Amino acid sequence: KGAAVKLADFGLAIEVQGEQQAWYGFAGTPGYLSPEVLKKDPYGKPVDIWACGVILYILLVGYPPFWDEDQHRLYAQIKAGAYDYPSPEWDTVTPEAKNLINSMLTVNPAKRITAAEALKHPWICQRERVASTLHRQETVDCLKKFNARRKLKGAILTTMLATRNFSSKSTDRSPSPSPAQTAAATGAHAPDTHNPNQH
Repeated sequence: KGAAVKLADFGLAIEVQGEQQAWYGFAGTPGYLSPEVLKKDPYGKPVDIWACGVILYILLVGYPPFWDEDQHRLYAQIKAGAYDYPSPEWDTVTPEAKNLINSMLTVNPAKRITAAEALKHPWICQRERVASTLHRQETVDCLKKFNARRKLKGAILTTMLATRNFSSKSTDRSPSPSPAQTAAATGAHAPDTHNPNQH
């Protein structure tokens, strides 16, 4: 209670200009991308509702609705809207909360709930009556574990990339071996390269 909530990482955000309704391009954090972005369709404001649905799911149980170490399988999950509410983490989450998430994670953007509609959803506007007030310590624990795994994966990928770049640069700087050096390394005789016309 009373903890500050900070919104960050707007590096890929697009400022809405006038009455523009559609954007194009492929950018974003993999687990938060909407199906229409992954399909490379024109997209609009519903992508933000999708991302908020992912965030709400994470806040309630501490792990994301879509997750796979393989990015292709992750994207397949997202495009199919393939997520569930596994036990026991979701057993104490109210039906209203799940209904809101379902409305936000609707694959068809035309049928996805809007921001105005979400603000009128019972789980939002009738929180005193329908939302659970239980302190979800298990959610905090799950979130810490997920973040630790995510950071570890990021560190491993960074190390692999740095190693690959170093190896590439080292190879580029290494002089090509002479025929004599190659022959010495393999035990073969180096070919005679003198000019026969000198005899």
